[in-house]
Amino acid sequence: MTALPSTYTLTDSQRLRLRRALEREDHSYNPAERMLRVPFSSPGYHTTLKGGWVHPTRESFVYAVALLDSGEKGEKEKALGILDRLLALQDINSSSSTYGIWSWFMDEPLEQMAPPDWNWADFCGAQLLEIALTHGPYLPLEMQERIKSAILHAARSIERRNVDPGYTNIAIMGSFVSLTAAETYDVPDLHTFAMAKLRRFHAYTREQGGFTEYNSPTYTLVALDELVRLLRFARDPEARVMVEELYHTAWKEFATHFHAPTMQWAGPQSRAYKNLLPPRVYGFLHRATDGRFPADDVEPELNEHRLVHICPPDLEPLFFSLESPREVRQTFIRAANDRPDIIGTTYLAPAFTLGSVNVGSMWNQTRTLLAYWGTEEKPSSLRTLFLHDGYDFAAAHLLSIQREGDILAGIGFAVDGYDSHPFFDKIKDGTIRARDMRLRFEVEGPAAVGLPPAPAELHAPWTFHDGDFHVAVTVPHAAWDEFEGRWERGDGEGKAWLDLVLYAGSERQFSLAEMADASCAFAVRCSTGYAKPPAPDVMRKDGQLLLTWDGLEIACASVPLPTATLMSSFSSAAKEPCCK
Repeated sequence: MTALPSTYTLTDSQRLRLRRALEREDHSYNPAERMLRVPFSSPGYHTTLKGGWVHPTRESFVYAVALLDSGEKGEKEKALGILDRLLALQDINSSSSTYGIWSWFMDEPLEQMAPPDWNWADFCGAQLLEIALTHGPYLPLEMQERIKSAILHAARSIERRNVDPGYTNIAIMGSFVSLTAAETYDVPDLHTFAMAKLRRFHAYTREQGGFTEYNSPTYTLVALDELVRLLRFARDPEARVMVEELYHTAWKEFATHFHAPTMQWAGPQSRAYKNLLPPRVYGFLHRATDGRFPADDVEPELNEHRLVHICPPDLEPLFFSLESPREVRQTFIRAANDRPDIIGTTYLAPAFTLGSVNVGSMWNQTRTLLAYWGTEEKPSSLRTLFLHDGYDFAAAHLLSIQREGDILAGIGFAVDGYDSHPFFDKIKDGTIRARDMRLRFEVEGPAAVGLPPAPAELHAPWTFHDGDFHVAVTVPHAAWDEFEGRWERGDGEGKAWLDLVLYAGSERQFSLAEMADASCAFAVRCSTGYAKPPAPDVMRKDGQLLLTWDGLEIACASVPLPTATLMSSFSSAAKEPCCK
């Protein structure tokens, strides 16, 4: 790709779409606070707010950039008012632990968040750089200076934090903010830091073979956006060479996991917020392929004219058709010490796709086992979750092996793990309180309507079909201390599920380290043309489950263990199937 000029004018088409996007957002503008006002929503962490209406900082920054891009005088004045309000919300105290960042919402100051999100230095700093680099010379001098100061505070916050290269989207975004700030304002030491940061991320990604935030529908697209920003604005020749390579890496991950028959992003996914792709992804592909990827009149976005992507020609065909089955097996993370490598397997067939990761925490954003089938107009999905009192349990880990449409898996528990988020709420003393613990097989889409009832017995196979697509689930073992698992079916909000209930009752304390058995095992077969699968064989020995099923074998812990031991005790093997 070639760099776009730092100042530009919109085409007539871009201007019309921007006006449509602005009109949609104008309804949310609150002139009294000079920010957008929207219904509260969150992924369930960082914020202590529970509902009502809020004034988001990041989204208000994006709105201000779009107002300036419109080129209309009245909109410029509105944007300046928004910027005046937002700049005052940044923590500029260099001795503060939240130096350089903003809160998510004006309505919840940084000191009230739990905890604050340091990524807001990156997200908000990137928007301020977009303004400085394309509109800066045309803003009042006082505003230019305030923006410069805010950008440098954000860049120094990024430098102070210096995230690990495994934090893919923030490592890239932080590189954009720090490098571009250094080049724009001629800050040599910041430039040295930014280039070292980018080199480290580039080398790490090469070493791992891809992004640690692997195959993420949300954050691979964020990575692409930040890389295209670097290609637009970064001047350092060495940086541009590295970014070009990373840009192709991100597109390759997207393309090789795209299931054209259903137009879904196949699993496994390290971070996602929805099971089915939102329309904006199709708009992204439509623009990146110069209109060749079909997309109806997808709603315009405020910043689509700034984030101009070009799908690499060698990868573009993967978005259009899938003539025969293929399997993608990729090492996502090359683990150290005795832990296994994190390996994803994705089987893509014309009728369905099934993906899984061999080792993965089952926290809220992961899709450790994920299938799609149906059509592009009516796709359905199957996902596994493990729930503690109704919310994803981060201390639960999927341990699995996959061969085409077959997966053999165990669920293990980390006594030193986390409850709802893999960084924020570490389990204390290996003990949790719980009213409910369950493994869920969740179906979303048209197939959810016809989901069959739960089996009467634990070891009876559960099967369902949707046209020619068939799923069979078999559970040879399920225990939670002295409780044995049982099946339960439920539905709601366009989804239906089969739950393997390990415990449901009055709230009580469970000491994970003292539990004699806390594990479950299952086999999943996705296929066209149903044939009853064999029952997996299971044996418990020395604190492990030894599972075999039609040529697949795994060994995993049957008792909760420290994370490192849980990972190192897992092993798997695949032989030729005998019963398919």
